[in-house]
Amino acid sequence: MTPELEFHIPADDVPDRVTLFADVILPLPLPKLYTYRVPYQMSDEVLVGARVLVQFGSKKVLSCVVARVHEEPPKEYQAKYLLEVIDEKPVVTGPQLRLFLWMAEYYLCTLGEVINAALPSALKLSSESQIQLHPQFNIETNEWPLTSHEEKIVFALRQKQHLTFTEVGQLLQLTSFHKIIKSLLLKDIIIIYEEIAEKYAPKVVKKVRLASSFTTDEETLEELFNQLAPKPKQLDVLLKYVQLTPILQNLRMNEEGLEKNVLTSNPHLSLSAINSLLKKGVMEQFDVVVSRFPMAEGRGPYLASDLSTAQAAARDQVLETFEEKSTVLLHGITGSGKTEIYIDLINKAVEAGGQVLYLLPEIALTAQIVTRLKRVFGDRLGVYHSKFSDNERVEVWNGILSGRFQVVVGVRSSVFLPFHSLSLIIVDEEHEPSYKQHEPAPRYNAREVAFMMAQFQGAKTLLGSATPSIESYYHCKTGKWGLVNLHERYGEATLPEVELVDTRQESLRKNMLSHFSQRLVHDIEDTLHRQEQVILFQNRRGYAPFIDCNDCAWIPKCRNCAVSLSYHKFSNELRCHYCGYTERKPNDCPACGSTMLKTVGFGTEKIEDELKLIMPEARIQRMDLDTTKKKNSHQQIIEDFEQQRTNVLVGTQMVTKGLDFEHVSLVGILSADSIIHFPDFRAHERAYQLFVQVSGRAGRKGNKGKVLIQTANPNQPIFQRVIQNDYMGLYEQEIAERQKFRYPPFVRMIRLTVKHPEARPCEGAAILLAKELVDRLGRTGVLGPEAPHIFKIRNQFLQEIHVKLDREGGNLRESKAQVLEAVQALLKNKDLKQVRVVIDVDPS
Repeated sequence: MTPELEFHIPADDVPDRVTLFADVILPLPLPKLYTYRVPYQMSDEVLVGARVLVQFGSKKVLSCVVARVHEEPPKEYQAKYLLEVIDEKPVVTGPQLRLFLWMAEYYLCTLGEVINAALPSALKLSSESQIQLHPQFNIETNEWPLTSHEEKIVFALRQKQHLTFTEVGQLLQLTSFHKIIKSLLLKDIIIIYEEIAEKYAPKVVKKVRLASSFTTDEETLEELFNQLAPKPKQLDVLLKYVQLTPILQNLRMNEEGLEKNVLTSNPHLSLSAINSLLKKGVMEQFDVVVSRFPMAEGRGPYLASDLSTAQAAARDQVLETFEEKSTVLLHGITGSGKTEIYIDLINKAVEAGGQVLYLLPEIALTAQIVTRLKRVFGDRLGVYHSKFSDNERVEVWNGILSGRFQVVVGVRSSVFLPFHSLSLIIVDEEHEPSYKQHEPAPRYNAREVAFMMAQFQGAKTLLGSATPSIESYYHCKTGKWGLVNLHERYGEATLPEVELVDTRQESLRKNMLSHFSQRLVHDIEDTLHRQEQVILFQNRRGYAPFIDCNDCAWIPKCRNCAVSLSYHKFSNELRCHYCGYTERKPNDCPACGSTMLKTVGFGTEKIEDELKLIMPEARIQRMDLDTTKKKNSHQQIIEDFEQQRTNVLVGTQMVTKGLDFEHVSLVGILSADSIIHFPDFRAHERAYQLFVQVSGRAGRKGNKGKVLIQTANPNQPIFQRVIQNDYMGLYEQEIAERQKFRYPPFVRMIRLTVKHPEARPCEGAAILLAKELVDRLGRTGVLGPEAPHIFKIRNQFLQEIHVKLDREGGNLRESKAQVLEAVQALLKNKDLKQVRVVIDVDPS
C-alpha cells in the first residue's frame, strides 16, 4: 500500500475555538473556488492575498492564493486542512483580487487561469513525487528478490538520498515504470513523498574581506603587510584588496568587503594565493543577497521647461480634463513629443506619492524609453516584460509591494502587478493590437484591463497615439473620454513627404531590381551618401512565404496546419509560423523529382540578403521575431542603429512602433498591398495605422524626411489619406460603415472557435453550438459557423462563430452568461468528448 503523504494534521478543535475556512484560487482552470479548513494554529497567519500550500487530489501539492477567510464549511465535500502558510504578508493586493475577478467574469474564463497568468512562475510552488529508501531497509538483511530494474533503483538511492519520478524514468530508460515503483513499495524498500520547491531564489554574491582581527588599528594592518612580505603572491592579493576598498581611509569600510570574483578573475593574481589567505584566516568569505536590478547612480533634475509651448499646453489640457474625466486620449502626430509629456505627468504623480504604470505594446520600445526615464527617476523605475527571467520578475513584483519602484515600464503583462497606490496609467500607442493576449486564457486586452485597474484604484488613464483606434476616438467624440490634440512636431521637425511608387508600371519599364524599384534604390544610395539612415518595412519575416516546384507546382505544406511552410535561408529550413514545425529545405521536388525549386514572395530575411548584394558597402541589420529571440537582442539592435554602427534597418512591425531615431531620413514600405487586402473589418484602419506609424520614423530632428510606398495599385483611397495625414477622413468613413454593418464600437463581439482533430465532427459541433446560441440570443446576433481562412492549426480543425451583443439596451452580463451556458451544454454531449471551444471576448 502506498504510504500517505506525511503532513502534520492538527488535533480536533477545542469546542470553544472558532473554525476558519479559506476559499483559495488554485492555478488551474476550475470553475469555482475550492475551500480548505484552516488549522487552529494557523488561524492568525492566513491572510487574504497570501499564498498557502494545499493538497489537491490524491497526491498533487500546489500553492494557491487565499481569496476569502470565513466560518462556513463547504456543503458538497469534506474540507481538507491547509498544509502550510507561505507568506507572512499578502503577495496579491485587494485591488488586484477585484481586478482578477472582473477579468474572469468579463473574458469568460476561470479565476485560476487569471491567477496562473498573473503570478510569475517563480512565485508558484510545485511538487513532484520523489522516492527514497525506507528508513528500516537494510540491504544486508533484505529477503526480497530484486529484479535488475529494482537493483538499479536501490543502488542509485544508496548513492543519492532521493530520486524524482523523472529521474527514475531516465535511470531505467523507460516511459512506464510505475509497476516497478509499486513493487518496491510493497516490499517496504522505498517510500514516496512530496517535496515542495520554492522556485524563487534571491541573487547571492560571494564577497571577501580581511578578518576583523587585522583591522583593529593601522599598526596591526601594517604588521600584516610585513608578515606577508616573504610571500609576494599573497602580498599582491592583499595590496589589490586595499587598493580596491577604502579601508585605509576608514577601517570600518572593511565590513562591506569586495566581490570575490573581482580578485579571482584578475589574471595578475594567483588563485592559490587567494585560497591560502582564506584558509589561514587572513581573509574571510561571506555571502550577500543583492538585487538583480542594481541601484542607479542617482537621478538628474527634471526640468519642466524642456517642454515646448505646444507640449506644455497639451500637458495643461490633460490635467484640466482629468478633473472631469478619468480617461483622456492624447492624439498627437508622430514626432510631436508625446513621451516628454508623459514624463512630465509621471514626475508630477511620483512627487505626489503615487505609483505609475507606463504600458508599451512591444519589448523593442522599452530600451529607448527606459534610458530616458532612468535619467529622471533613477532606481525608482522598474521594468517588466517577458524577456526577464522568473527571478527578475519576482524582484520587480516584490519591489512594487515594498514601494521601491514607483514607476514601472512594461508590456501587457504589467497589468497584473501588485500596485497599491496607483495614480496614473499611461497606455502608449493605444491602438496597437499587441495589447491583446491571444493564447492562452485569459484572452485579455491590456488597454481595457488598464481602465478597470484605474477604476479600482482611483487612478487616471492617459491613452496616447498618432493613429487612435476607431473605438477610442468614438468614445472621445461621444463625450465618454476626454480628448487632447497635439498637431505639430517637436522642435523644427516637419512631417515627412510621402510618395507612391507604382511597381506594376516599374516592372513593365524593367525598372525593378528584384523587389526594389530603381527609385527606392537611388534614394537609399543618396541617403547613405549623406550619412543618414534608412528604415525598410516588410510585414513578413523569413526569406520567402513559400517555395514551389517550377515543373509540377508542388508547394511544401505544414503537416499540422493548413498553411504553406515559409523558407528561412539562414537556417536553410522550412518553418511553420503557426505551430513551429520545421523541416530541411529539399534539394529536389518530392513529388516529381525536379530540381527546379524556386522561392515565391519575400520576407525581411530576403530583403536583407538582396540589399547586401545591391549595396555591399551598406551596414544592414534586421529586426524581426527571428533576430530578437535572445534577452537583450532588441536593445542591442536599437543601440547599434542609434550609434550609427548600422545605417539600414530592415524590419517587420517592430520598427513601426514609437522608436525615435535622430538620423533616419528615408523610410521604404516594400509591399503595401498585402497589408490592405486582409479579410477583417479593421483591415483599412490597421493599414492606415501601420503606414502612418512607420512613416513617422523619418525626419524627426529637423531634416525633411521622405517615405516611399511601393504598391501595385496606387489608386487605393487609403494612400491619399496617408499622404494627407487625414485621420479624420478615415475615422468618418470607418465609423459610418461600422454603424451600418453593426461592428464595434456599436456592438461587443465574442468569437467562439470550435476545435476538433477531425473536420466533420468539428463542423457538426459548431452547428450544434450555433443552434444553442441562436436559441438563447436570437438569430441576428449570431454569425456562422464557418471555417476560418486558416482552417487547421496544430492538428486541430477549426470552425468559428461570431456573436454580436448590442452595447445599448442589453444586459451584457446576462448575455455572456447565456454564451457560457451554450458552450457548457455543447460540452456535456458525450459524443463530443474531443471538442474544445475557445471563447475570445473582444477579438482583435
